[in-house]
Amino acid sequence: MKTTKIVVTDYIEPDLEWERKQLAGSAVTFEEYQLKFAPLPDLLARLGDADVLVVNMVKMSREVIENLHSCKLIIRHGVGYDNVDVPAATEHGVQVCYVPDYCREEVAEQAMMLLLTCRRKFTKQQESLEVSVKKGQWDFSAVGAIRRFSGTTAGIVGCGRIGSLVVQMLRGFGIEVMVHDPYLSERRQSELGIRCMPLEQVLGEADMVTIHPALTHETKYMIGERELRMMKPTAIIVNTARGAIVNADALAKACKEGWIAGAGIDVFEKEPPDETFVLRGIPNIILTPHLAWYSEDAGVSIREKIMEDIKRFLEGRQPRFPINTINAKR
Repeated sequence: MKTTKIVVTDYIEPDLEWERKQLAGSAVTFEEYQLKFAPLPDLLARLGDADVLVVNMVKMSREVIENLHSCKLIIRHGVGYDNVDVPAATEHGVQVCYVPDYCREEVAEQAMMLLLTCRRKFTKQQESLEVSVKKGQWDFSAVGAIRRFSGTTAGIVGCGRIGSLVVQMLRGFGIEVMVHDPYLSERRQSELGIRCMPLEQVLGEADMVTIHPALTHETKYMIGERELRMMKPTAIIVNTARGAIVNADALAKACKEGWIAGAGIDVFEKEPPDETFVLRGIPNIILTPHLAWYSEDAGVSIREKIMEDIKRFLEGRQPRFPINTINAKR
């Protein structure tokens, strides 16, 4: 029997001993590397003869894919897959799949946290506490006006697995929800009790906007200067999806000049961002370190789901969430 070679290009887990134990007794070889910053020759030397690749942040470009001589499956370790050239994979008969269901609750919770933190001016409250401690009396002057969370209107841009959960959470606070998602079916809209609206209407009417689509050529920089100027000066925007969906330069300008009231951002076009990143140090922007996906529960879940896809491959079955369609085996 031919041995299947499985290669992990890069990983965030402390180690992959659990994965090795799960595959013990199978006709596989299992290799793991940390190749996120590896030069192309080193990358190809280690990946060229793999049958299955598990990829976290390594860029699977067309050049890399063209030099995969045995690969049948690329498993993207995560919800997004913008670091994989899917058309190139399809051309070369490589199935691509991902794990969009492992951290739904965590990302929705992070979005809610940022919405509340921005609306309740959490950082200003901290500043007020420090000032008050030094004075020996309460001084709330740094906080400014805070509006009630309930009774407001929230705009959801992208209403898939995560966005739809945010809809439910927001309704629990008594918040009216507006949704923009051109790909949401009539049936799904009916199930959620929503009606999709044009982006311009959502941005113009919402008191807070939260971003949840995948990063594609259609969604890259979909929120720029034009879109931010449509928003209310009292509105906030939160992004827990992908950094490049919101133009950072435009957002910095919007928050500095008061086009909008503030923002909460968990994702960045370059990760981690540089010290000179344009959104750092702006008082009405809260930044978190791309941890919306994280919980101990999610960490276990993604490993289990990736292992399930590996075992499905070994059994000749389709992965749980294929991204492309392969018409013929290589």
